[in-house]
Amino acid sequence: MFKAPFFCMDSKSAIKLFQDKKVRVEWNKDEEEWYFSIVDVVGALTESEFQTARKYWNKLKQRLKEEGNQTVTNCHQLKLIAEDGKLRETDVASTEQLLRLIQSIPSKKAEPFKLWLAKVGSERLDETADPELAINRAMKTYLQKGYSKEWINQRLKSIEIRKELTDEWERVGVEKPTDFAILTNEITKAWSDKTVKEYKQFKGLKKESLRDNMNNMEIVLNMLGEVSTKEISKVKNPKTFSHSKSIAKDGGTIAGNARKNIEEKTGKSVITKENYLKQKEKQKRVD
Repeated sequence: MFKAPFFCMDSKSAIKLFQDKKVRVEWNKDEEEWYFSIVDVVGALTESEFQTARKYWNKLKQRLKEEGNQTVTNCHQLKLIAEDGKLRETDVASTEQLLRLIQSIPSKKAEPFKLWLAKVGSERLDETADPELAINRAMKTYLQKGYSKEWINQRLKSIEIRKELTDEWERVGVEKPTDFAILTNEITKAWSDKTVKEYKQFKGLKKESLRDNMNNMEIVLNMLGEVSTKEISKVKNPKTFSHSKSIAKDGGTIAGNARKNIEEKTGKSVITKENYLKQKEKQKRVD
């Protein structure tokens, strides 16, 4: 099976590339995005020392600029710890920018990335023609990660419900990704008493999907909030974003009341710090 070649975190939050070269990285909690030192990645891919890698990157950067490559134009700098222990301005790239840059590097070590990107692109085109392929791929991926079939069934159902909700939002005129995020935040806050960002921080997540790290009860309540929002929106037929926002809060509150009733009867919190990553770590210790 073809696996995506990618970065593996170590315990000190450094990044290992191909298990032998370390790449400096910085997490932007506001953007919820990892930023990688470009010169470190270039050095790893070209198997060169820092100074040689920096010269290589400077030449590549100039060539890409001349070609009008927006990836380079949009790259910015962060202060990262250099070899001498001092903080120095360093060119960094997001994951998306980094993958684009890797395609411009002629290296044997870059080939696995290029093959992977080509495979992913081909798969997405196939899934556009036949959406059922995307569902099958998701099922297979979750199974490979170790999720139970029961959890997977809940998760796939939640994807279906989410799609129905976003279709309803689009019907009433919601278009911007930021507006979708605001409405989602309203639902999540109303049922869990946490914004999406607060919820992820509570579970110790960064780039990982919040929904992929919910247990069955959390997923069910989240689905209840979203399906309630959809049904209310269909009846109320909101004409403004403000009205849609109010409906999202109402839908989330229905799930929030259910959560409180469950917690009252069971005497324990539905919202848990447990997540998929922690469960895997526990399993490893047991094994």
